[in-house]
Amino acid sequence: MDTNKIALVTGANKGIGKEIARQLGERGFTVLVGSRDAERGAVAAKELVAEGLDTRVLQLEVTDAASIRTAAGEVEATYGRLDVLVNNAAIIPEGDDGVSSIEAGVLRSAFETNVLGLVAVTQAFLPLLQRAGQARIVNLSTSLASFAQVGDPESRMSTVRTLGYNASKAAVNMVTVMLANELRGTGVLVNAADPGNCATDMGGWSAARTPAQGAAVAVRLAMLPADGPTGYVYAEEGQLPW
Repeated sequence: MDTNKIALVTGANKGIGKEIARQLGERGFTVLVGSRDAERGAVAAKELVAEGLDTRVLQLEVTDAASIRTAAGEVEATYGRLDVLVNNAAIIPEGDDGVSSIEAGVLRSAFETNVLGLVAVTQAFLPLLQRAGQARIVNLSTSLASFAQVGDPESRMSTVRTLGYNASKAAVNMVTVMLANELRGTGVLVNAADPGNCATDMGGWSAARTPAQGAAVAVRLAMLPADGPTGYVYAEEGQLPW
């Protein structure tokens, strides 16, 4: 049985997910690098192991029920619990567009991964998180899911025409709040993290923020004390307005 705290980060083979895995590893966690492509996940885990971190790959496709069940079974058999779940895996689907022109299939694909996949993974691992006693769930969100910011015509967020991503992440915020309410008083804290626009495949490599900067808020939420907040969305500058 591993004596370190156990963290699972979905979509951790690259970008912000890999940086979250790295920073948790640097803080003494055993980190499971969730990756739908086991080979890419193994490459990322090997890179982190070479840095002296306790990481290993966990094949996990968040839109595949069988993959989720297998992954949860592996974690239960190996560790018997899970201390931290970071739901990082998400997509901006090709063809994501404004309300007037987005195709139904594009919108559906965003929700399949970003919302339904996140809920399915959380449900599968929740019994293991509850065994840990003081577990943390961190869902990756975005300022593009903030009604206050997107609704402000002076905000840059109001100009971004990605309904699939924005709406699915707004749903993730509701999942976060409702799960926090369900688990209030159990020791499991649930929050969401807005990493900002970072230089990644998703954010575009010209973005000003680094993956390391983007990962910091999620890592902080993963390590909240027992009296920490639950049911909120946080960015680097503080609580994100709804």
